[in-house]
Amino acid sequence: MEGNSGGNRIVKWRMWLLSAVVPVLLAIFIVRLYQLQIVEGAYYAERAVSNRLRRVSLPAPRGVMYDRNGVLLASNVPSFNIMITPALLPDSEAEVDAIYRRLSALTGVPIDLEGETARPCAPGRGILQLVEEGLTNRPYDPWPIACDVDEQTARILREEQIDLPGVSVLAVPIRDYTTGVLTAAVIGYLGPIPPAFEDYYRGLGFEPSRDRVGYGGIERYFQEILAGTNGSEQVEVDVAGQQLREVGPITAPIPGNSLRLTVDTRLQAAAETALVNRMAGLDRNAPADQRRTSIGVVIAMNPQTGEILAMVSVPSYENNRLARLIPEYYVSQLESDPAHPWINHAITSLFAPGSTFKLATAIGALNEGVVTPNTLINDPGLIPIVNRYFPNDPGRAQNFVCWKPGGHGEVDMLHAIAYSCNIYFYTVGGGYPGVVPGDGLGIDRIGIYARALGYGSTLGIDLPGEVPGLIPSPDWKRITLGESWSTGDTYNAATGQGFVLATPLQVLTSVATLANGGRVMWPHVIQDVLDGEGNLVQHYEPRVLWDISDGVLTPDTPDVNVEPWVIQLVQQGMRSVVALEEGTAYDYARIGATDVNDQETISSAGKTGTGEFCDAVAFSRNLCEPGHWPTHAWYAAYAPFVNPEIAVVAFVYNGGEGAVTSGPIVRQVMEAYFALRAIDAARSP
Repeated sequence: MEGNSGGNRIVKWRMWLLSAVVPVLLAIFIVRLYQLQIVEGAYYAERAVSNRLRRVSLPAPRGVMYDRNGVLLASNVPSFNIMITPALLPDSEAEVDAIYRRLSALTGVPIDLEGETARPCAPGRGILQLVEEGLTNRPYDPWPIACDVDEQTARILREEQIDLPGVSVLAVPIRDYTTGVLTAAVIGYLGPIPPAFEDYYRGLGFEPSRDRVGYGGIERYFQEILAGTNGSEQVEVDVAGQQLREVGPITAPIPGNSLRLTVDTRLQAAAETALVNRMAGLDRNAPADQRRTSIGVVIAMNPQTGEILAMVSVPSYENNRLARLIPEYYVSQLESDPAHPWINHAITSLFAPGSTFKLATAIGALNEGVVTPNTLINDPGLIPIVNRYFPNDPGRAQNFVCWKPGGHGEVDMLHAIAYSCNIYFYTVGGGYPGVVPGDGLGIDRIGIYARALGYGSTLGIDLPGEVPGLIPSPDWKRITLGESWSTGDTYNAATGQGFVLATPLQVLTSVATLANGGRVMWPHVIQDVLDGEGNLVQHYEPRVLWDISDGVLTPDTPDVNVEPWVIQLVQQGMRSVVALEEGTAYDYARIGATDVNDQETISSAGKTGTGEFCDAVAFSRNLCEPGHWPTHAWYAAYAPFVNPEIAVVAFVYNGGEGAVTSGPIVRQVMEAYFALRAIDAARSP
């Protein structure tokens, strides 16, 4: 009895415990089910749908580029990638091995080779490793085994696809730059989306693993216009990620717009040939173990509109080599080159403009009444600047010399420009006792008129990387160097030396501004935006940034203007540079003249420049000898003299005298321009 009684007590205890626990568990399940089904039902339903449905990005065709004559510069061509879908390979190891051997024989990719770079299509990895990577990541997605194979290999594999399950050939569009290195500095190139910007571009609808973006030139500056908008479609996938079917409507991609440039490819080729040949001629006379010159620039512009007709930057790079898989060795080669081939030296590099800058000093001195057109200043070849702290010690004076030993004698403004007389511009720029009182034009007013011609600020060209240059001032020197401004600093600045730095585009703009009568035109390389069928979407009209002769010297100095006679006199001085036998460019830059006795066929005007410099490269070669620094060669000119159609600047790093080195380059470019114009005129109805 006691045993039965004890057993009943145990059973009752268990029953009571079970009776208490079961309702609690049931309540927990009910609450949890309520939470999952009711409270969070929509969330989990959405997750279930998202696991079943996937948005697939559809690439938009990128816009193409043409030159001003309709020559195709950048287009899209198919590149063939060999893909393997790991989940679709046969189950038989023998069949898989046969597929691998066939692919290796056709593509040259080894079957089994461990590589350091975990990246599809990276050289130095085997098919086994690439397939394993795809199997681990997305087994039902095609995985690239060989990229950018030739068309014949692609055709063979497409014919054999029935015998190669899991293998496919994917045609993807890539850039083809028909003019390659000739226009690379202007056009730029495409590259993969940087990891740091993946979220940004993904938010714009890009697929970081597939899409490419502009890395330089027009490709970068007009990225949004060229890229278009990717489309998308919704597909149903199974648990392994295999696509089963399309679901819902497709959002079609919107192709990018195309661009018509202002550049004439024929003139671009002529400019590059003239520049490269001249640089090669200098290098032939250099020591065997080093080059004489490594950087050169030619820019041609229509001075009436600001259209860039040609822009050559040497050295440059082959953008077609970057259009597919970017070779690491080639990138390292470019990055280690001290001449910086990546850079468009026409707008991104700064150099002492030398005597081309004297035009700014000239218009300032005339317009401010520092001198008149008839003022004669004697050039004895040398003038000393007394040391203010030791005024009675001639040994402490600083001598400023003219490039011509013995000087030019008495010269007026017109002949000072023609002869590029240093002493004249030292004197009017910074003053000289007994000749030009006080500080002459002075550094502040030199800065005002230099900026009026386009120096010291960006001009807004539609290319990335433009820099503003430097027009120094006493405050700048005090803040930057902790030193006071001196008369010698003004002398140097007045002749484009010392602290003055400019881009070749700024030098060209200064000459083009004077050529057209005072209008600073917006320099631009894009003429039209076109849709995919070639219809005009937008035309870029010429734009006047400011006019130095209409009461607004610069946007920051209203109510000041350069008198028309000042511009005309400086134009006559520039004409004399070429027309006078004593002019600095007479022997080198007359258009159509084959020797010193021939007459030019088309009148031109210009200004030579020989800019002293001492950078790290020159210093390392022991070229920076006091009083004998190496020099950059400049020449900027326009033609015809009346109603000019073209302005050209040529710059050669360490090129020596501007007239000797750069004068013939500009002449050849201008002769090519007028020859092409005659050909076009003969072809037109």
